[in-house]
Amino acid sequence: MISLFKVKQKQKAPLGKKETPGLLRLQTDIRDLKLDSSYKVDFPNGKDDLMNFEVTIKPDEGYYIGGKFVFSFEIPSIYPHEAPKVVSKTKVYHPNIDLEGKVCLNILREDWKPVLNISTVIYGLVYLFMHPNPEDPLNSDAAGVMKDSPETFKSIVNKSISVGCYIGKVYFPPCE
Repeated sequence: MISLFKVKQKQKAPLGKKETPGLLRLQTDIRDLKLDSSYKVDFPNGKDDLMNFEVTIKPDEGYYIGGKFVFSFEIPSIYPHEAPKVVSKTKVYHPNIDLEGKVCLNILREDWKPVLNISTVIYGLVYLFMHPNPEDPLNSDAAGVMKDSPETFKSIVNKSISVGCYIGKVYFPPCE
């Protein structure tokens, strides 16, 4: 018995940062990501901080084609029992993203379930760029223009992405 006890002691992980269940689940989610050309994942704080990362989305269809949009993800320690906190770092004229970067995506709020994962959130963000929803807006001005004049909305989005523009008193820098 004593020799078995010594073997188990040698197998213990070295002292240091404890891996939370949220971190373990996140590692699995990241490993299982199926990366494609419409998005990429970066860890600006290095591999020691997997709980905070950025996702860059480059829509390849829809109103926002040609744009490049960066989102910061903050993963709570009790993930997946609590949804990630996702904020747009890119100021964008979008009915479902407000001027502070908050994102209106139901799976980040009331429809979050522990069976969802990071891939689901990323695909949800990609979907928002392909199919903005003016019926559930955070930016009511953009939603109103999209509903009332889709061609004007498309023109504003194109201009804001390629050269940047003011909409009212708010400047939207280019995001190509």
